[in-house]
Amino acid sequence: MTATSADSMLRELEPSVERLLNRHLNVAQDWLPHQYVPWGEARDFDGPWGGDAWEPEQSALPRAVQDSLIINVLTEDNLPSYHFEIAIRLGRDGAWGAWVHRWTAEEDRHSFVLRAFLHARRAVDPVVLEDLRLRNMASGWFSRNWFTPLHTLAYATVQELATRHAHRNTGVLCGDRLGERLMTRIAADENLHMLFYRELLADAFQAFPDDAMTALADVLGDFRMPGVGIPGFGSRAARVAAAGIYNPAVHHEHVVAPLLRTLSVPAATGLGPVGRQAQERIGLHEEQLKSRAARARDLYERTRAGR
Repeated sequence: MTATSADSMLRELEPSVERLLNRHLNVAQDWLPHQYVPWGEARDFDGPWGGDAWEPEQSALPRAVQDSLIINVLTEDNLPSYHFEIAIRLGRDGAWGAWVHRWTAEEDRHSFVLRAFLHARRAVDPVVLEDLRLRNMASGWFSRNWFTPLHTLAYATVQELATRHAHRNTGVLCGDRLGERLMTRIAADENLHMLFYRELLADAFQAFPDDAMTALADVLGDFRMPGVGIPGFGSRAARVAAAGIYNPAVHHEHVVAPLLRTLSVPAATGLGPVGRQAQERIGLHEEQLKSRAARARDLYERTRAGR
């Protein structure tokens, strides 16, 4: 795909970007992160102020919820990398640039408020969290196979929807009223971001059906959450999956299947040979995902039953 092709895609979709950005600004509710942190329940840590060191028994959160929140905050910390990757692919001028900067500003609230909440609640080891932050950000984050702007839109759509469910489920299982309220607030941001990208991707299907179908097939077949590079991600993600926060079943039932229905991917017509091949790849991928979800669900149930 040539740079000219990418430029034509961006030009063709820019009116949609402007329309969707205006809609987003009309419906988005600004909120103040500092209001969601229980500062009155916090106390000093050891260090210059002579407070108390963190101890594991101070955390009231289940282990899987701790793992999920660590993954969440470290993922949000890598916003500079995400901004760079998206800005160089979608642009920093016009409606595209206005959206990219607005999206970045809204996302930047999440890492601040999550870390402040974790510290105030003494929910996780702050020293370990800071060490992981430095190591994770030192590695950065790089997009996978984003050959066209449509790959960027497809990945962002899937990722935002997945993150929305991960945040919501973390809040439900945390057993902390304030924590659940915070995660619901963050999930609402992610939902609006998902709607922007999904509606833009829908317009791309109208303008570039073969390219859009190919981009979605590529992204779904190789999808990884942006936190995959976090040190220790595998073991934490396994506990998160077993707890039902985010696993293959959630990914299929609440992310992939609804997205394919909304975009009318299985019923799409007017495709050329390349588009039809991508459509078939998506259908095969969904069937494989169904099987993985069923196996994972059975494994989690047997594990909980002690078998």
